[in-house]
Parts: sequence; C-alpha cells; structure tokens
Amino acid sequence: MVKVGVIGAGGRMGVAVCNAINNDSELELVAGIDPARAGSEIELNNASVTLSHKAELSALVEAGADVAVDFTHLEVALTNAEYCAANGIHMVIGTSGFKDDEIAKLDSLFNSSNCVVVPNFSISAVLLKHLSKIAAPFFETAEVIELHHDGKKDAPSGTAIDLATAIDEAGSDWAQDPTEVEILPSSRGAKVGSVPIHAVRMRGMVGHQEVIMGEVGQTLTLRQDSYDRSSFMPGVVLACKKVGSSEGVSLGLESFLGLE
Repeated sequence: MVKVGVIGAGGRMGVAVCNAINNDSELELVAGIDPARAGSEIELNNASVTLSHKAELSALVEAGADVAVDFTHLEVALTNAEYCAANGIHMVIGTSGFKDDEIAKLDSLFNSSNCVVVPNFSISAVLLKHLSKIAAPFFETAEVIELHHDGKKDAPSGTAIDLATAIDEAGSDWAQDPTEVEILPSSRGAKVGSVPIHAVRMRGMVGHQEVIMGEVGQTLTLRQDSYDRSSFMPGVVLACKKVGSSEGVSLGLESFLGLE
C-alpha cells in the first residue's frame, strides 16, 4: 500500500485527486495540506473516511507519506519539492511551467527519493504528444491550438508549450512562415521554434489540445479533449504508483506508459 499526501488538497483539482487516491485499492490517502483550509474536512466520496486539512508540510512526515502530490503553482511547488526531497518523500508534481534550470535544481534535490513532473495527466494528452512526434518528420508545417476554460490565468498552457516543443524537435525540415505583415500583433500566435501556438479561453471548455500538420495537398489533424477533471485522475493514480520505482526526476507519463 502506497501512502499518499496531497498538497493543495482544498481546491477542486485537489479534492478530485483526494477522491481518486481514496478510491484506489493500492493507495492510501494519509494527509491533505492546505493552509487556507486548515482544520476543515476534506470532502471525500467515501463517507467512512474523514481527513482534515493541515497547514504544514510536516503533516506528510507525521502521516508517514511515501508520495506527495502537488497541485499548487510553480514557486510553491519548488519550495515543497525541497522539503519532500530532504525528507525522502517521492513527489508527483502537476504544476507546469518549469524551466530547464528549475528542472536541474530538482535533479540536484532528489537523491534519496524520486520526482515526476507532469504537464498534463490526461492519458489522451500524453498519446497526442506521442503521435505528434511520430507524424512531425513527414510534414513541413505544424501549428498547435490549445483551448481552455475562461478561468485559466496563463497562456499558452504548459501542456501546449511542451507539445509544441516536442513537435518542433521531432520535425526535420520546417518551412518558413510566409507571413510578412501582421495586421494585428500576435495574430500568428506565439512560436516555439517553428511551431505557432494559438490560445483560446472560453466558457464551457475544460482543456483541449489540437495539432494541425500540413504538407502539399494534405493535412493531418490530431486532437484530444478533456471534458472533466476526472480525465486527469487515472494519470495521477498511475504516477503515484510508479514514481517510487523510477530514478531521480522524470518528465511526463511517457515512461510509465511504455512510450519511451
């Protein structure tokens, strides 16, 4: 049985993660960290389990957590990572936006335990990236459209940046953008290498990624859609189970799914 603590347990995503862990026979939810909700109960589907939010990370050690799942934001996640690494706790980070030097810092921290940083826990998003990398060498142009709910604060999403980076690196001979005049600034999107990203923020959406690749006389469109936060839970559960047997710092779920 893998004992899991959730950091950021009070938000909607955190509650969903707590329930997913609580409902899996191989995982045990032992701690929920959320300073803003300390003392209040975590809302679990299983009414026989009650767990109070804690304010301090020390609750992870007190509860004997093997793994900590972090759904906070970048700056906080890095601080949390230092604590978990120092206390031999494996870490699953669902925060995006890490730069190369920050990943390098994580590498230096996790010596006695492991860490996985996952831009997107949706299995369909992982497969979209995998299939896009396979297709990229056969096309000369590619663009990414990412669509999210209107409550998302950042643009483009970490998932879209990761996806566009993978496509750009997998391609062999990208055509130059023929645009010479942008009538409206940024109308061609934000580029990662030769791959533009277009960000849509709209009510009614959750998280969606679309890749369009073009060659003379033909296009290929690949798309994944997450309609509910439940779409991320199988990936979270998988990461909690696999992180203990991985080495050091891993990026994404690919290796856990046998795609690398």
